[in-house]
Amino acid sequence: MRLSHFRELMEGEFGAARAGSLARDHVFAELGGRTAEQAIEAGIDPKNVWRAICDAYDVPSARRLGADDR
Repeated sequence: MRLSHFRELMEGEFGAARAGSLARDHVFAELGGRTAEQAIEAGIDPKNVWRAICDAYDVPSARRLGADDR
């Protein structure tokens, strides 16, 4: 998954302001105690970061691929 697609999914699900805050501030155990931004910077595939966020925030499977893929 490209980083741009990850960002689109984040903004589509959480809104621009909340997506940015969530990526910067929320620490995920599933990502080794990192934030989403730290995980991506550490080389974790954005697809795996997105999955961890979806699991943590109970994003329904119908929305995990974005609005265009519903």
